[in-house]
Amino acid sequence: MMRPLNTMTRRELEAYIGEKREAMRKAEMMGVENEYRVFERQVLIAESYFVDLSLIEPGKIYKIISNEDHYFKVEYIKGILAWGFFVGGEEKETGIPVSMLQLSKRR
Repeated sequence: MMRPLNTMTRRELEAYIGEKREAMRKAEMMGVENEYRVFERQVLIAESYFVDLSLIEPGKIYKIISNEDHYFKVEYIKGILAWGFFVGGEEKETGIPVSMLQLSKRR
């Protein structure tokens, strides 16, 4: 049985991400879109444990990585999820992995 991601070391998380990326590649080659998306989400969640949460400011709007025209307004952070709203979206409040936010590096 797999350990929870929040108890893994950096090295274990990196190995987990590597395994999921390989599974993504295989799913893509076989044309199994739904499996690909599941593995992609697992990678995003695992990568969120590497994000410096102090770089995220509630009330600020962030660009979504790999999606040119989508922006997300963060209301608050809970664990590794940023909760808020997609700018221009019809949805109610939603949570996304913090690794999806394009963050500027601290100077």
